[in-house]
This record gives sequence, C-alpha cells and structure tokens, in this order.
Amino acid sequence: MPIRAVVWDVDDTLFDHTSADLTGMRLHLAAEGLPESYGSAERALARWREATNRQWARFAAGEATFEEQRRDGVRDFLGEELSDARADAWIARYIAHYESAWALFPDVLPVLDALADSHRHAVLSNSSLTVQDRKLRVLGVHDRFESILCAAELGVSKPQAGAFHAACAALGLTPGEVAYVGDHPEIDGRGAARAGLLSVWIDRGGVYTGGGASGAPHRIASLAELPALLRADTRFGAPSTFG
Repeated sequence: MPIRAVVWDVDDTLFDHTSADLTGMRLHLAAEGLPESYGSAERALARWREATNRQWARFAAGEATFEEQRRDGVRDFLGEELSDARADAWIARYIAHYESAWALFPDVLPVLDALADSHRHAVLSNSSLTVQDRKLRVLGVHDRFESILCAAELGVSKPQAGAFHAACAALGLTPGEVAYVGDHPEIDGRGAARAGLLSVWIDRGGVYTGGGASGAPHRIASLAELPALLRADTRFGAPSTFG
C-alpha cells in the first residue's frame, strides 16, 4: 500500500525547539535576575528542564491539564506557590524571549517542497493547538498542513496508538497509508510503528548507538533522506536505516 500522507511532529522535527529554548530561557533568566540564584545560567536551565519534564509527565498521564502542567512547571522551578495569574505572566515573559529565537531547520522547506505534489501533510504534536497553530503561522508553514492535531485537544498523547490513529482519521486514510516523522525514538518512532504507520525517526544529533528491533522506526539523519525512504517504503523488504 503506497504512502499517501506524511504526519509531522513539530518541536525538534520541523522547528529547532532545543536551540530556541536554550536561547530564550537564557535571555529570560537574565531578565528575571535568576541565573545567580542557581549558580549559573546552565544550572538554572537544567533545573527548568527537570521541572517541566516532571510536570509534562503528569499531563501525559492525564493527571493535569495542559495549562496546569505549564503553571506547575513554573512553581516547581521557582519553588514558590504562585497564583495562576502570576504563573501565566511568568510564562508569557519567557515566551516572548523564546519566540525571538524561533527558526525552522534548514532541511524543512526543501523537503516540504519536494513532497508537496506527491503527499498530503498534517501535524500531530504532544502540545496544544493554541501553541502549535501560532508557531506554524509565525514560521510561515501553517498552510502546508491539512490538519493540525495536538494532545491537549485530542485527550490522548503520543506514544499511544489513539493519537496516531486520530491523525490518520483526520486525513481519511488508514495507518498503512501514512508516514509519521518525529525526533523522539520512543514517543514518536516506536509509538508510530506500533500504531501501524510507516515510522521515521529524524535523529539529527546521531544519538542512537544500538541496533534495530521489532517495531523500530526507520532512522534518518536529515529530512533530505525522506523522499527516497517514502518511495522505497521500507516496511516491505528494503533494508531498514535504523541503527
């Protein structure tokens, strides 16, 4: 069965979230006078990521809403019992710095152009539609996607099969007709593979050192490799690029 559509992750797949987060948070912490409180900007950044990861796990488990986990991430990081309004204001100040550093990866527009006539496109993100819709508009690629689905509105998040199946349903296609491209080997890669999609893991940093396994995604180092992979559709006998 040919692949007719590509569903995309956003952060660290299309958009360089890691670099924007690093730059934005460094600027924000300096403006808030916080780096000295943690010894250095690097230590403050590490604590911020630990706090937000803890709270994101609560959201993924259905224990908090998207907005609650964002506010609690700030409270966790600062060690303060902030009101919702103060937590929201802190986040808004951070987002202003974060947005100033937004950028697509350089291989994104060329691959979207290369696949524009041959494949349909959609987004599936473990974020909220408010966040990702704005991000894609600012980055100038919103109109490239037929559907934009996010966990906060779906009520189910990756790596659960229901999230991937919702994206397929939005396109009116079966999982066997859809490829998913994401940067996380488990949440995106194995999650999509187990849901029956052609799963493609974009490993820009070359972090994977193991071998392939059942249910493993196909690994690429650049989106420039994607068109050839889609043409080959390696689920059906061609060598896997994983590992």
